[in-house]
Order: sequence, then structure tokens, then C-alpha cells
Amino acid sequence: MAGGNERSMKALKEVWKRAENSLCADCGKPDPDWASSTLGVFICLSCSGIHRNIPSISKVKSLKMDHWDDAQVQFLAKHGNAVTKAKYEAHIPIYYYQPTYNDCQVLREQWIRAKYERKEFTEPGKQLPYSDGVKEGILWKRGRDNGQFLPRKFLLSEREGCLKYFTKQDAKEPKINVKIDVINATFQPEKIGNPNGLQITYLKDNKTRNIFVYHESGKEVVDWFNAIRSVQFHYLKVAFPIASDNEIKNRLTRNFLKEGYMEKTGPKQREAFKKRWFTLDHRRLMYFKDPLDAFAKGEVFVGSRENGYSVQKGLPSGTQGNFSWHYGITIVTPDREYLFTCETETDQLEWIKAFIGIINQAMTPQEYAIEAYFKFKS
Repeated sequence: MAGGNERSMKALKEVWKRAENSLCADCGKPDPDWASSTLGVFICLSCSGIHRNIPSISKVKSLKMDHWDDAQVQFLAKHGNAVTKAKYEAHIPIYYYQPTYNDCQVLREQWIRAKYERKEFTEPGKQLPYSDGVKEGILWKRGRDNGQFLPRKFLLSEREGCLKYFTKQDAKEPKINVKIDVINATFQPEKIGNPNGLQITYLKDNKTRNIFVYHESGKEVVDWFNAIRSVQFHYLKVAFPIASDNEIKNRLTRNFLKEGYMEKTGPKQREAFKKRWFTLDHRRLMYFKDPLDAFAKGEVFVGSRENGYSVQKGLPSGTQGNFSWHYGITIVTPDREYLFTCETETDQLEWIKAFIGIINQAMTPQEYAIEAYFKFKS
């Protein structure tokens, strides 16, 4: 019996060591140490918890702590991540967002359920709830002034190239009508205080406007998210006919590079530093009095190093404004310096890393136009 166990464990380790099984099959996290004995995939601890919630589809076991019999090991050897992905991920739409281990629970859970439970990607041309160019339904939206979440009708239309929402079910005119190419959507469960919280951001008169929504159903809110990406993708295919699918895919919804509290002072650098919530959305550094504000109190354009932008650790000597946090950051632009302070050194270093990442990138023609707008506004 002991010999059989040793033989099974040796065979299991051999399968486990295959290069295809070195990353979680669902989120890409390195060194997965769980597996599904019914699907034949190697997965991380976090994804194993999601699999455990669909026991009719997947039965999971620890590769380190649980016993695996010969038949189960042979099943893993026959399948593994490459074979199983070829089956369950055969026809993923180019615009569909495939989450990583850094993404929130609802995105990862609906990705796993879409693959194995609903089998959305096993057949070519399958009609999907986010692929037909129109989506209509109710989302709970946070009021701009009162902070209450109330049900609102939303309509997404590829034909019209826009997203609308209506304050009443029978309203003829929308409260907003936003062109699809200026919209971003990103999941914000912690900020919104709901596991299915979605932040929809768009530009209005070159100013950023935030809408915070959620739906009780994780599937429904992820379907909305991918429907937005689908409509954006087809819109951009028409607008940029010579661009490749991957180039267009990279222009779809994006996560913010960094968010969190910092203190800032005014242009004279003698005003008291005030605590603000900051969001770095590529080259736009926006600051808000509250994380759930609809509009930013101000924005800073972060350009490229070759155009005179840089970031420095600390504040200029002799800074006069009163500040309670002592980990300073100075952003240097061609026109002025912006001064910020962070509560901890870790925050300071993370912000500096994010700024350096942007400053080291060359600017696009569109970004030069945005920079010109910021200079004109100031």
C-alpha cells in the first residue's frame, strides 16, 4: 500500500512539474498547489475556493495535503492546463476581459463559471449575453448629491455608440448620453462598499465624471462590463480600420494605475496641505475630497521625461505649507512643481514607482493634445 502511495505521489509530482501547469489555469498565479480532479486543471488556493462553490462541476484537492489515487493522477496526466484550456477557452471573444490574480473576486468567479459551468467559450459563434451590441437593464446607481444607491435604467447601444441612463423606467429622455469611446469601467468593490461595485468613468468637456453602480448579481454586473468592452471594440474597429485586434483590445477598459490618500498644497506652496483622494488614470492624476465624488476637484497632467516631467522623492527645502504627513513627493512639470505628502514610506515609494512608469513612456499624439488642453486651462 505504501509503495502504491509513493508511486502515485511520484507520478503526481511529475505532472505537476510540467511547464503548462506552473501557473494557475484560471488566474495565472505562479506555483498553483491545488487541482481539480474532475476538470484536470492545476489552480491556486484562491481559485480553488471558487471551484469549491460549484461542486457539480469541479472537485478540488490539495496537491500537498490530500491523497490522490492512481486513477485521479492518470486523469490529471491526461488533461492538465493545456488540454483543458484548449477545450474550455477555445473561442473567447477578443474583447472579453480575462482576469488575473490581482483582480477582484466577482471578476474571477464569473470567469471560472463562464468557462466551466456555462461553457461560454467551447463553441464558435455562440450567442453570449454581452455580444449582441445592445444591453438594457437596471443597475443600482449612487446619487451624486445624496449618496444613496437607487435603481436606474441603463441602455448600452452599439448602433448609437453610446451608454445612457434614465432616472425613471418610463422616461423618454436619458439623464446622460455618453459616447462609448470616452467611457472607462473598472471594478471597485472596496471603494463602493459592494462586492459587485463598478465605477464607470467618462470625459465630459475634457473633465472626468464618475458614476458608481452595482448589481445584486455578480453575473449581471460582469456581463455589463464585458458588454461595454464589446461595444467599444466594435466601435474602435470602425474608427481605426487598419489597427490590429490586439491594438484595439489594449484601448478598451483599464484599471487605474494607483489610488489612495495623499496631502497636497496649492500653487503658491505656502498653503496648508489638505488630505485628498488621488486617482492616477494613466497621465491624469485626479484628486477628490471623497473617493466617491462624481467630479474631481482638480487634475494634474503627468507627461513624459523627454518633455520636461520628472518625479522626486521629498519636498523642496524651505517648503512652508503645514503638513501632517512627512513622506514627500514632488512632481516637476515644465510650468510648475506639485507637492504631495504620504502617510507612510511604503505609500510614497508606490506612488513614485507609478509616476516613474508613466513619465518613462513616450507621449502619443492624443496625449499631446490633452497636455495642450491642461496648459490652456491653467
